[in-house]
Amino acid sequence: MGTREFWDSVALSLLRIAAGFLAAVAAGVACAALASRVRAVRALLAPVVGAVKAAPVASFVILVLLWVSSRELSVIISFLMAFPIVYTNVLEGIRQTDPQLLEMADVFGVSGRARVRFVYAAQVLPYLRAALSLALGLSWKSGIAAEVIGLPDLSIGEHLYDAKVYLATPDLFAWTAAVVLLSVGIEALVTRGLDALVARWEARP
Repeated sequence: MGTREFWDSVALSLLRIAAGFLAAVAAGVACAALASRVRAVRALLAPVVGAVKAAPVASFVILVLLWVSSRELSVIISFLMAFPIVYTNVLEGIRQTDPQLLEMADVFGVSGRARVRFVYAAQVLPYLRAALSLALGLSWKSGIAAEVIGLPDLSIGEHLYDAKVYLATPDLFAWTAAVVLLSVGIEALVTRGLDALVARWEARP
């Protein structure tokens, strides 16, 4: 931790994986909202989501490497691992929205942004929170695994691979500990931030 190379590697790995994760969250929420209204979209996405869930991470890594460079590999793999979780959970949250609340919104003429905020958001947020917690850990682990295979410069995965090749057991344990600590810390920060955001959302008039 006292070397600049360590922090450069951590920062670059975090940026790549975070980019894929955030893109998956945005796409998952948008696609779930669209699929809840358009049956054709839901039918088209169902086999794709099922295939991504079932296929091993290593298979995706090798396939993606045929088309993109190793620098973008962890971004795409993180996206692919997180998207099905976010999409499935948010879609289920929308479908489980209490029909009586929707009926009440119709009676009082609530529509548009107000309906999303006061009806759908309250019902979907628990599902989204669970999805983010699960998808974040999976994105992080799969992103690091992709780096171990793709070996982009200045990445955690590259250092893990080098430690294995040169039988540097202390380095292997050190980088593994760094991965675990970063995972726990990031999940705690995201969970706390999401809780604060939900509290502010509910407190707004």
